[in-house]
Amino acid sequence: MTGTTIARVTTDELQLAAHLAAVEDPRAGAVVTFVGQIRDHDPEAAGRVVSLDYTAHPDAERVLEGLVARHARDGVRVAVSHRIGHLEVGDIALIACVSSAHRGEAYDVSRALVEDVKSEVPIWKQQHEADGAASWVGLP
Repeated sequence: MTGTTIARVTTDELQLAAHLAAVEDPRAGAVVTFVGQIRDHDPEAAGRVVSLDYTAHPDAERVLEGLVARHARDGVRVAVSHRIGHLEVGDIALIACVSSAHRGEAYDVSRALVEDVKSEVPIWKQQHEADGAASWVGLP
């Protein structure tokens, strides 16, 4: 098996190529990628979103590593990273890549992984709007 596991919470810019390399496997017939980027609107925002500030609990990366361990298995490789810090509209906040022998399994694992990242990893965002308003999203 080739590739290396990625499970990172980082201030560094995320690179899709590194995640694709991490899930490389000659047995894989499918690779599903998810790229979550900052958009200029949100249902919880009254106006146009211009940027986000992501904050993570110190255990966030450990939780992410646990999710990779939960979703990866024989024949299924997983790589996922979440960026924290200040991000502008268009910046990449999340990359998740999954490879497996068949597309159905890769799609299923990818969707479950992304949903688990959003619901279980202790990362919160402060959303900044064009008019100067700011609000926290995702706080418990």
